[in-house]
Amino acid sequence: MSHSPSVHPDPTTTRTMPRRPAALDPQALREWMAADDRPRLLDVRTPAEFTTAHIPGSYNVPLPLLREHRDELRTHLDDDVVLVCRSGARAMQAETLLGSTGLANLHVLTGGVSAWEVAGGPLNRGAQAWELERQVRLVAGGIVLTGVLASVKLPAFKWVSAAVGAGLTGAAVTNSCAMGKALSMLPYNRRTGPSLDAVLRELATPAS
Repeated sequence: MSHSPSVHPDPTTTRTMPRRPAALDPQALREWMAADDRPRLLDVRTPAEFTTAHIPGSYNVPLPLLREHRDELRTHLDDDVVLVCRSGARAMQAETLLGSTGLANLHVLTGGVSAWEVAGGPLNRGAQAWELERQVRLVAGGIVLTGVLASVKLPAFKWVSAAVGAGLTGAAVTNSCAMGKALSMLPYNRRTGPSLDAVLRELATPAS
């Protein structure tokens, strides 16, 4: 009786790349960016923050633009996508928004650009501007301080401070920030912001 020779699968054709975790620390991202299957990096901060400092090779897709045009963006995001912001909070919002379109290959840089910088990651730097979280702290702190001082003469002003405190508590619980969203729409933060067409043109080119 004759036997057919055993056929063994070619490991070069059956081996697949390991799936990357949804949350990436700076070191894991640096290693991935050096690999052949490097991901696309979408930085969802404001244009001013992006100009101040951003990871080389990243695309600026501000969160308001992503929120409004997530479906158009989804058609240009077949590769793995790493979402980046200052601390990770806005990137997580972007992950939820893009995930709602059916996009599954999403990742978030844990700790954002702040953690990347602390870890010694390279940054492209430009004109300096305050990051959005710092602006929120300034405005919220200013309102609270004003309310407390004004309440010495007009006790009702204490409720202004209380309202801000309640808003900040809600922002922490929901991982969102209405004040930050409002501030992101100011001309200071929207200056030289990319248009949807410009973003789509950039995304149409292979990640490099």
